[in-house]
Amino acid sequence: MNQKEIKELIELLVEKDITEFEIERGDVKLHIRRGGEVHVPQVVHVAAPAPVAAAAVSALPAANVSTEAAKPAAVAASTEAADEANLHIVKSPIVGTFYESASPGSPPFVATGDTVKEGQVLCIIEAMKLMNEIEADASGEIVKRFVNNGSPVEYGMPLFGIRKS
Repeated sequence: MNQKEIKELIELLVEKDITEFEIERGDVKLHIRRGGEVHVPQVVHVAAPAPVAAAAVSALPAANVSTEAAKPAAVAASTEAADEANLHIVKSPIVGTFYESASPGSPPFVATGDTVKEGQVLCIIEAMKLMNEIEADASGEIVKRFVNNGSPVEYGMPLFGIRKS
């Protein structure tokens, strides 16, 4: 199966709105999974209202109530974004399948909250039946894991967030 055939297959899956597909031809196995839509929260900035006459106050739309309720969510989103901005992101150096442990049933190499040292093995990415150990390129605390066990990963995709120590 060449790249042109794979590209045509992906275009067909998009056209027919198929989310997952697997094909096996001889020793070649192709598994395609399309993710759902990414929902990005929108932050709405509302300017302070101008002074309003007492008679016009009752005519104000009820939408003002919802914008006030959205402010804590916007603050939480900006705080989370600031926390992630301070993290060192370990990215996938190859395309393959992410595994959190050396074999099924064994404990994961690292978990959220663990302290790691530079060079410590974080996970394995299987590519073309080769198991590639992915090592930490910074010391610190594992704050976030971006990928689930057994999930496919792309080159440059975030794997772990490390708060440097």
